[in-house]
Amino acid sequence: MRTALSIAGSDSSGGAGIQADLKTMTMNGVFGMSAVTALTAQNTTGVSGIMEVSADFLAKQINAVFEDIRPDAVKIGMVSASALIETIAERLTFYGAKNIVVDPVMVATSGARLLEPGAADILKERLLPLAAVTTPNIPEAEILANMEIHTEADMETAAARIYENYHCAVLVKGGHNVNDANDLLYSQAGARWFHGRRIDNPNTHGTGCTLSSAIASNLAKGYDLETAVKRAKDYISGALAAMLDLGRGSGPMNHAFDLGGEFAR
Repeated sequence: MRTALSIAGSDSSGGAGIQADLKTMTMNGVFGMSAVTALTAQNTTGVSGIMEVSADFLAKQINAVFEDIRPDAVKIGMVSASALIETIAERLTFYGAKNIVVDPVMVATSGARLLEPGAADILKERLLPLAAVTTPNIPEAEILANMEIHTEADMETAAARIYENYHCAVLVKGGHNVNDANDLLYSQAGARWFHGRRIDNPNTHGTGCTLSSAIASNLAKGYDLETAVKRAKDYISGALAAMLDLGRGSGPMNHAFDLGGEFAR
């Protein structure tokens, strides 16, 4: 069985972060492991507290994984402190990690800033050059490309700039008033649009975590980048279309897991 490691924060509501990553990896047919960067007190409406682990303890978690069950892919999510980013970069370089997916979590959907001052620069300098692909949303792509994005043409310009500056492929996710659900992958092969339809589902907490960990899962299974992105986008679109409603008890959850199994093939 192929394996994948999630390096990210814990979401106490279970909808994002490590919890979303492990669920997604399981449903996509890989064995998921974790190295926790922080505990968060959060739910679908916001983040009320963050408690980081120490850099030394994060390194021990990463060591424990690589020295026993080497991951075929690594997904990196929320890392709020510069010292933690440095630790991740050093350890992944030491172990020669492959198929690294960086979800540059900078601002929560609720608007809470998840990076300490200066950490964004360290992320750009140390993590992005290690990545096979990074998956920013529009606000994050604006930070990485140092420009405003208002149109799909702007998305193309920003993606090319990120690729050229950090030497990693980039998937700029649509939405945020730019388009409905069209994502742009820019890689060595050039630009490719992945078109989708906007699904009217209010339960979108953790969709970025889910997409990036689904990409990592498919890279772990040996798919090329474009195929991994296509399969991941199909997976999350199917999950959103299932209209999971957490307020209705356990019934819809069974349907969601059935759907995940279908897309895992």
